[in-house]
Amino acid sequence: MGHWFYRNIVEPGKLPLLLALAAFVLTFLITRTVTRLIRAGKGPFGNVSSGGLHIHHVVPGVVLTVVGGFGSVASSQQTGAGTAVFAVVFGMGAGLVLDEFALILHLDDVYWTEDGRKSVEVVVLTAALLLLVLGGFAPLGVNDLSEDERDDRRLFLLFLAVNFCFVLVSLFKGKLRMAIIGTLVPFVALIGALRLARPASPWAKRLYRSRPRSRARATLRAFRHDKRWSGPRRRFQDLIGGAPDRLPAARDPDPR
Repeated sequence: MGHWFYRNIVEPGKLPLLLALAAFVLTFLITRTVTRLIRAGKGPFGNVSSGGLHIHHVVPGVVLTVVGGFGSVASSQQTGAGTAVFAVVFGMGAGLVLDEFALILHLDDVYWTEDGRKSVEVVVLTAALLLLVLGGFAPLGVNDLSEDERDDRRLFLLFLAVNFCFVLVSLFKGKLRMAIIGTLVPFVALIGALRLARPASPWAKRLYRSRPRSRARATLRAFRHDKRWSGPRRRFQDLIGGAPDRLPAARDPDPR
């Protein structure tokens, strides 16, 4: 295990990426835990305000991302404790920023609304892509490879490239979650690429325009899929990021 870690993480220079990913995921989990405690009125935590202005955690996140990013660039010529520290700082900042991705997208405080679920999805997507980069065998930076090892790495990189094409097709077909899982689990993206596109996806709008039967089948399949999986998916998102606020039911203005 130690030999594999050195050859595939340390020697190719991917240790800072590993530290940044760990800091990113840990910061997101801690932040979500704290915000859920604040929401429930438990613990010693509270919102940060200055002069009546609520300061969202995206603000320190931007500061940490800038410091970590520029620090990583400045220390890129040497790998040492400084590079590791800046990688951790950058990962922490990215975790804080992407935890409020929905706020940046909507320019509104939608953290505990349905739109706020986009932040959780973006964080999961980012972590999945970083794991793909981290787990992939990088031939650059690894010294003294045998011919068999070089062939194995070329074959592995070719497999990654082909799988990435399937991921792109799945994305164009509107199958975001299958594309995310497909970046880590082989053949999942292939299934998404072969199945019918979702009716609102770019693929369906472009290629199903003159194919009414395919468009109808895609609409029916999407309806059945959402009916079956919307509940488990929402429960999983609620488990990670917390359930959004439920809007009160509208009252009948004339109760008679």
